[in-house]
Amino acid sequence: MTIRNLQYLFKPRSIAVVGRGKPANGPDATLEFNLIEGGFKGPVMPVNPDHRSISGVLAYPDIASLPVTPDLAILTTPLDEAPDLIHELGERGTRAVLLLSRDVLQDHRGTRAALLSPEMRSKYADEGEALQRQILTAAKPYLLRVMGPCNIGYAVLSAHLNASLSGTRPLTGHIALLCQSAAVMRSVIDWATSRNIGFSHVISVGLRWDVDFGDLLDYLLRDGSTRSILMYMENTRNRRKFVSAARAAARVKPVIVLKPRDFRAGPIEDAVYDAVFQRAGILRVNNIEQLFGAAETLATAKPVYSDRLTILSNSYSLALLTSDTLLRHGGHLAEVSTATREQLAHDCRPDYPIENPVDLGDMAGPEEYGKALDLLLREPGTDGVLVIHAPASLGRAEDSARAVIERSKNSRRLIMTCWIGESSVQSARELFKIAQIPTYETPGEAVEAFTRLAQYRRSQELLMETPPSIPEEFTPDTETARRIIQIALTAGRRRLNAYEASQILNAYEIPTVPLHFASTPEAASEIAMDLRTPVALKILSPDIANKSDVGGVAFGLNNPLEVLVGATDMLARVRELAPEAVIDGFAVQPMQSRHGAYEMMVGVRTGLRFGPVIFFGQGGTEAEVIDDVAYALPPLNMHLAVDLMSRTRLYRQISTNRGRPVDVGNIALTLIKVSQMVVELAEMIEMDINPIWVSTGGMLALDANVRIEPSTVPASQRLAISPYPKQLERRYELPDGRALLIRPILPEDEPELRNLVKRLPAEDVRMRFFQPLRELSHDMAARLTQLDYEREMAFVVTEPKGVPGKIKIWGVVRCNADPDLERAEYSILVDRAMTGLGLGPMLMRYIIDYAKKIGIRELYGEVLRENEPMLRLNRALNFRVHATPDDPGVLHVTLPLV
Repeated sequence: MTIRNLQYLFKPRSIAVVGRGKPANGPDATLEFNLIEGGFKGPVMPVNPDHRSISGVLAYPDIASLPVTPDLAILTTPLDEAPDLIHELGERGTRAVLLLSRDVLQDHRGTRAALLSPEMRSKYADEGEALQRQILTAAKPYLLRVMGPCNIGYAVLSAHLNASLSGTRPLTGHIALLCQSAAVMRSVIDWATSRNIGFSHVISVGLRWDVDFGDLLDYLLRDGSTRSILMYMENTRNRRKFVSAARAAARVKPVIVLKPRDFRAGPIEDAVYDAVFQRAGILRVNNIEQLFGAAETLATAKPVYSDRLTILSNSYSLALLTSDTLLRHGGHLAEVSTATREQLAHDCRPDYPIENPVDLGDMAGPEEYGKALDLLLREPGTDGVLVIHAPASLGRAEDSARAVIERSKNSRRLIMTCWIGESSVQSARELFKIAQIPTYETPGEAVEAFTRLAQYRRSQELLMETPPSIPEEFTPDTETARRIIQIALTAGRRRLNAYEASQILNAYEIPTVPLHFASTPEAASEIAMDLRTPVALKILSPDIANKSDVGGVAFGLNNPLEVLVGATDMLARVRELAPEAVIDGFAVQPMQSRHGAYEMMVGVRTGLRFGPVIFFGQGGTEAEVIDDVAYALPPLNMHLAVDLMSRTRLYRQISTNRGRPVDVGNIALTLIKVSQMVVELAEMIEMDINPIWVSTGGMLALDANVRIEPSTVPASQRLAISPYPKQLERRYELPDGRALLIRPILPEDEPELRNLVKRLPAEDVRMRFFQPLRELSHDMAARLTQLDYEREMAFVVTEPKGVPGKIKIWGVVRCNADPDLERAEYSILVDRAMTGLGLGPMLMRYIIDYAKKIGIRELYGEVLRENEPMLRLNRALNFRVHATPDDPGVLHVTLPLV
């Protein structure tokens, strides 16, 4: 389930509080008080056989006695009673239950379970999972939603609903807070109240047996009273649902997360979460102050397009310190043109050299600040201006603030302010807040806020940017790779040897050093004789991950005799240091010369919760010491691959060193090939290709380690993001014999989708978009091509061969399903040049069949009354056609699918 029936949880018309045997001042009384004091408009009905009233409200002895069926039932009874109560409530028509019981069982779940002995942890886990199954089984026939357990409830301020055990009522605002910890939630409410920060929703999510983060994000995405979503999150469960919902929500409103680093899981797992948040467009922060500061900044600040900041101050020392902070946070000082610097000096501080940061001197007042901003806000190379005011002898803080506010009204550029001090600058800060100009108490806070804005912008661009087409097509030999893995698994091995790993890379067209297998030292010597070149010798063993640790590598062996001696010594050394290891033989490879090549590494790790991730970074024997590595979720395209590389120091080196140029696109293509391995090879759980030499002449993989495990699920199901559904591709033959390809749309298709709209007559475009359009904007085309295949689908018709983004699109059909997969809206667009060839009916039948397969119950659309060709096609396909009372020019068409 997703958002089905969540309206009964968060906007109920009636509530029952079900408890028993509680003291008069227990949870039931707290709930009654909070519900009534919060202003809930509907009936609140206590159910408690042990009390005649709760907080002065008449109590009913049982659920059957209730005069009204409650939309929402809040259970404070022991959890083991919940299945029977949920069944009874479901029979009455209740559609949502909040579990507020905090049994001992629940206190030993989740993160705290790590503190228990393995035996106790297993006991509590088994009991909890059994009870969870009973509760969800009881709820399922009634589509009844369950929130909790192990939480303190929630408050929906716009609905005057405070169904929480919190002693502090949150203020009303436009921020939604999702919190996995009750203690953190109470602290955050207290912190926010003291700073006059309000909420639309405050939700303690608890153990998420049914309603989870993904459901809540989907619900809040559609909530008009919520402008931003804040999350305190320790872990998540349904990875694909969470990422899908987060990507959808982040496109519409800011989503900001505070997630503590789990020291038990290790640094890689935390890096995986970073990759997840970045791919989803979520901004991650490190503490509560940053959580609300980011929300406030994103709500009030004007957008930025990069990380170039101009600093304007009346103190040179503070400006320098702020510049240093900016650079340490990864930002950049904006370039200020010579003409602007000269004019600044003339207008504001004659005979003083002006640079960025701009120092106006401690005598600067409103006139100087105003003139400086007039010039700096026109600079094309700046993304924002941070205005700093330090206490000065003339004490014109408020007047200077008014000058800044006046300039902000007439500029589209970001202005941030930092008036340093306490009581003397409080009135200036209030002026900035009224004018909705972000203001901060210290320069460091301002710089952090600016870099978060830039980071957020980058995340949004990642969601919307059109990836370039891959530089070349490649066709992996997937069957060969699978056969190699299956042979190893059948032999009971969990790691491929170097020879097998090399074959896997070759199957995906990743260049490798030629590798020759030798079963004995004598065979290795004979291979060296045939090669007639210096060779490298490596031990082959599935039990040895790092060959260097056991002396299993030798380089620069110049002749067959050196190879024979080296292999014999290596075999003895390895048997001594790793006596249990199975030795398959030796790998003999021609020696390669580095010749100034960069060393990098590429590979795969499998996280605990989000499945496989791809990494890129500095390679070689010192890779762990250098620690220059970044992670990203598969699947990758060219843009995502380059973004992954850009988060390393190595990328800055290879992209700016003109003396040693390399093909960055070729490296990105290699990452895409590794991504394709992850999508297709379910058994591959870990891979290290290290080192890869990259130079002007190309790239070469020198070594690889691959770890495998049996898998019972398709490779694509391991991924947090649905990969391209290649299985949905179909060939289609036109009546004239011409062959076309029907396939799911790709982000790379954006240019050709825009070209399709350009080719269409203006009337055809108006019929499709219900308004005259000369062309699709980039943002609109990006939203139409960058799909989450979990919740929407579009099929395009193209030529059978060619690279997406470079071949013409003849038609497109799409359906957007609601989160519950109940209904889906269709739309279709066909090139006028293909009219009369049956392309339109074929696409409609294709999208109808697809909707049926994924369980959609009804397909619908809206058609202009004058669009007779579309209406004829609808009727031919058995759509029902209805007039819409709100707009007589638009007809509503529906097709039941079940």
